[in-house]
Amino acid sequence: MGKFEFGVSLRHSSDSADWVRKCRRAEELGYDHLTVPDHLGKNRLSPFPALTAAAAVTERVKVGTLVSNVPFYNLALFARDVATTNNLTGGRLELGLGSGHMKHEFDDAGLPWRKAADRITYLTEGLAELRTRLEDEGGMPALLIAGNSDGVLKLAAEQADIAGFAGLRQERGRPPGTFVLDNADALAERVEYFRSLAGDRDILYNMLVQRVVVTEDRRAAAEEWHAETEERSVANFEELFEAPQLLFGTVDEIVQQLVARRERYGFSYFTVFEGMMEEFAPVVAELRGR
Repeated sequence: MGKFEFGVSLRHSSDSADWVRKCRRAEELGYDHLTVPDHLGKNRLSPFPALTAAAAVTERVKVGTLVSNVPFYNLALFARDVATTNNLTGGRLELGLGSGHMKHEFDDAGLPWRKAADRITYLTEGLAELRTRLEDEGGMPALLIAGNSDGVLKLAAEQADIAGFAGLRQERGRPPGTFVLDNADALAERVEYFRSLAGDRDILYNMLVQRVVVTEDRRAAAEEWHAETEERSVANFEELFEAPQLLFGTVDEIVQQLVARRERYGFSYFTVFEGMMEEFAPVVAELRGR
């Protein structure tokens, strides 16, 4: 069971000074990983330039994509960007890969939207091509593969250094990219499936936390999430208390939750979104390296 590590996913930046401030602040607060997602939209960052800049103004944090949407890319050009970024960050790059899930982004980019099985095939074949192209460019950086489906988890079990879980699944009958939260038991099933394939490989388990609320009133925080999600995630809001994707309570309570979730699921690397970076920092201070 690994020691705790913590990451923050930074999504936006108004200018270079703002980006420098955020990156340095994340390192100052004790975060171990600084990641950028791969999405289209206003003020969205292009991951590799942003990560190169982040590494230039920090000293120790690892920088990575969480995650690169592989079906967006021509693999030859993608491999070039990966190799360059790994080189310019001094080998601090963690390459996160996924199969994509937002149809409207493919539409916006003028790219074909393929069914999930085809996107997973592209990811699998693309990873093989990446390894080949990177052989003469310093090799593959640390690899994170994130997903929830059998196909992506199988690939992660075979090849990833870090397995990424968000505990979300596509809601049936809703547009692509409409997710519901797995409850504790459903997520445990996904983790056990992954473990059954990974065997004794030494893999770091990452959980992408969907919300952090430091509060004396856990019930109110859970009820608020339940209302915001139109009560679609779980039958009863009290189930949310056990969901590893949600952290509600005092700092001490959240510390205890993370220790328990490491014990049950194996999660030792937790990532929060940038809006939670400051609120979560006291938990990072308590647990980092333990």
